[in-house]
Amino acid sequence: MFPINFRTVNVLLIEINPFAPASNPISLGYIAAFLKSKRFAVKMLTIGQDTSVSRASLCQLLSTFQPALVGLSAYQRTMLYVIGVARLIKSIDNNIKIAIGGPQATFMPLAAFAHMPDIDYICRSSGEVTLLRIARAIENGSPFSDLLGVSYKDPDGAVQDTDELEGFTDLDLYPSPFLCDIFDYSRMREAIMLTSRGCPHHCIYCYTPHAFNHKVTFHSIDRVIEEVRWIRKKGVRRLWFADPNISLKPARLVELLDRILKEGLEAEMWLQTRADLVNPRLMKKMKNAGVSTIAFGLESASERVMARLDKHVSIQRVAEAIRLAQNEDIEVELFTMFGLPYETYEDAVKTLEFVEENNVKIMGNTNSQQMQIYFGTHMERHYGDYNIRPLNNNRPVYLSIGCQYETDHMNYNEIQRVQGLWRAHSLDGGKRIVS
Repeated sequence: MFPINFRTVNVLLIEINPFAPASNPISLGYIAAFLKSKRFAVKMLTIGQDTSVSRASLCQLLSTFQPALVGLSAYQRTMLYVIGVARLIKSIDNNIKIAIGGPQATFMPLAAFAHMPDIDYICRSSGEVTLLRIARAIENGSPFSDLLGVSYKDPDGAVQDTDELEGFTDLDLYPSPFLCDIFDYSRMREAIMLTSRGCPHHCIYCYTPHAFNHKVTFHSIDRVIEEVRWIRKKGVRRLWFADPNISLKPARLVELLDRILKEGLEAEMWLQTRADLVNPRLMKKMKNAGVSTIAFGLESASERVMARLDKHVSIQRVAEAIRLAQNEDIEVELFTMFGLPYETYEDAVKTLEFVEENNVKIMGNTNSQQMQIYFGTHMERHYGDYNIRPLNNNRPVYLSIGCQYETDHMNYNEIQRVQGLWRAHSLDGGKRIVS
């Protein structure tokens, strides 16, 4: 076994997504920058579709870096990989503590510990402050004391839960992963960025609002511009803004775009927002600043189905937003789902027809997917109220229902037929897989 030096805690952060090429893991980047600012040594390992990582190379990394703590990003689709990597790490050095965080972890049932023997902590609160608390506990030689924001399994195997740990409401208090050079720019095709976190809405299928208590926190425009300036200096010309609704405050987005134009920082940009948060003036400003693609959430083209999702955006409003973007020659992507509550096969076909009638290319994000029932969503807590029937009640507790269900209005075979229809109409074979 490798000795653990509790005077200097090294932290290894790992992102696993074998379904897509590796990209800069923005959430882990923030955690890495924050821990480094608190004098911890941090390394990041990103394992993607195009990454060459072997058991031997991981063993070598553990041997040379000797982390006392490993943090793993957890998603429904990647849980088996996460559990496998955790098992490998523990087989090499059982003293290494392992934490999981991210969408799959935040609301995961405590009973999941019984099925994850190699996981020590499940992070429930903001990643930066939660991992810092864990790292300091390990540094002090008492890894299971003075913890907040986590559930954990103590040395005796007893499962404990702690109080929530609040993150910063001013995002500028988190060091920038870009300005701290956390990422390898030589391999970066596009920079995934955040100007805000959270969502105030109540869509019943979405994890984000509940995870952020329906609140939104922001970076200052100065901080965002400083990051854009630095990214451009490093030679990266494509920016991917991952905010759930970047135009939640339209005047703020206009200010950001004006600053980009004023400083000559125009770049090819991808962003997403709600269809009811755009207007002609804003769309024109986006185009001038370099926005090439904008994504809207359509979900379903059936008003009857949409009325049950608590999204409160009309199909007509989505059509109008598409026109605004297309008039400025901005590519449109539409997020859609099938297998929604009360949706029939005919409703699902109507969504496909809407996308085609509005001249939106069926590729990339516009490839539809079955609704996923994730931990932390209203749908997951109340699926019985929506006449949703899980197909596998013997699944491991660390997995949510996901896509393994049928409804009173669409059985499993009909759901599969809808998926086949989308793939048949897709320009890229419907290959994109969303975690």
